[in-house]
Amino acid sequence: MKTVRVGTRNSPLAMKQTMIVLDLLKKVHGEFPVEIVPMTTKGDQMLSVSLAKIGGKGLFINEVEQALVAGTIDFAVHSLKDMPAKVADGLTLAAIPERSDPSDCLIFREVTSFEELPKKARIGTSSLRREFQMKNLREDFQVESIRGNVGTRLKRMEEQQLDGIVLATAGLKRLNWFDAPNYPYTILTSEQCIPAVGQGALAVECRSEDLEMRAFLQQINHPATRELVMEERAFLATLNGNCDIPIGAYAVKEGRDYHFSGFLGDKELKQSFTETVVVQELAGIGKQVAEHLLNRIAKESL
Repeated sequence: MKTVRVGTRNSPLAMKQTMIVLDLLKKVHGEFPVEIVPMTTKGDQMLSVSLAKIGGKGLFINEVEQALVAGTIDFAVHSLKDMPAKVADGLTLAAIPERSDPSDCLIFREVTSFEELPKKARIGTSSLRREFQMKNLREDFQVESIRGNVGTRLKRMEEQQLDGIVLATAGLKRLNWFDAPNYPYTILTSEQCIPAVGQGALAVECRSEDLEMRAFLQQINHPATRELVMEERAFLATLNGNCDIPIGAYAVKEGRDYHFSGFLGDKELKQSFTETVVVQELAGIGKQVAEHLLNRIAKESL
């Protein structure tokens, strides 16, 4: 077999996620020659500016996708939550492996619990979704923009004397941070903070026309995960969502039922709107919940 070239962001978490995907592939196909091609994206370079101001979703994947289209790599590994609702022309999501924990994690600098956070506590996050929902939990919170990889954000929490920061639980787990956490933390429930669309899931992308590679990658696709996150992505697509809009969605199967929660914040109204439904048929629910939330915002605006 020829050497397979896999593209990824050049960050500790992205590299770890790529190794997770390669390990899954090797369990199915056995050992194969592989070359990891790390790349620095615009989102990695411009850490002092909020994502909403420099283009939003896609900033962490554009350079990688360009290499994929050009044929300099054979497939790419992304965090699914970083991907726009519409996949780039000529590319396809060949596999979505089983999802990790989709929740958010609130890490404390000094206190040991949510209740101990001081009045007007300063919380760091780069996400409008998290900002809106943290203020829903405590309206006195002062939310400050903080970007970078996990290590960078933890360092900035100390340097800026923030009371806490919010990070994705899945990323912390993949980096084994919970094995020896150096700060107290709490895992936020989906009732407290609805996750980003696709949070906790990985996306394995290749060229649509590369049927051999699609078949190779499809072996690690997890159908149950894909079914759930694709409804979340339908919710995102209906809202034409990007990083400049506070959006979250979470689909999960419990017993025979599917639970779907959608979150949409309106910056002009400075309000949040959520809806949770329980259904037995998942198909179409993401679009339906998105439309309901848009109608609620329209009525509130009037």
